Amino acid sequence: MSRKVLLIEDEPNITEAIRFLLTREGWQVETHAEGTDAVDVIRATQPDLVILDVMLPGKSGMDILRDLRERDEMRDLPVLMLTARGQSRDRDMAEKAGVSRFMTKPFSNTEVLTAVRDLHAQASRT
Repeated sequence: MSRKVLLIEDEPNITEAIRFLLTREGWQVETHAEGTDAVDVIRATQPDLVILDVMLPGKSGMDILRDLRERDEMRDLPVLMLTARGQSRDRDMAEKAGVSRFMTKPFSNTEVLTAVRDLHAQASRT
C-alpha cells in the first residue's frame, strides 16, 4: 500500500523535522514551499495525505484547502493543517473549508505521527 505524504510548508526547519520523522516511519515524503501552485503540485504528486501550512507565500493554506474540496477527485483527500496561530477562528474556518485535522505549532513528534497514522487509517477504510 502506498504511503505518500505531500508536505506544503515554507519553514525549512519544520519541513526537515517532519520529513525526518515521517521518513523514519516508512513514509515517502514530498515537499513544496509555495502556495501559488500547490493545487497543481498536489494533483501531480497524488499523495495519500497532505500536510498543509496555513500561512504560505503566494496563496494561503485556507484557499488551497477550499480549492481542493471543490474538486471531485480531491474532496476526500486527508488534509492535516498546521498553523502558528491557534485561534479558534482559524480552526473554525479550516473546519468549514473541509480540513481533516488541525494542529497548532509547536507540536510534538508524537502528535504529528498520531495524526498522520489516524488520517491514513481513516482514508484506507473508505
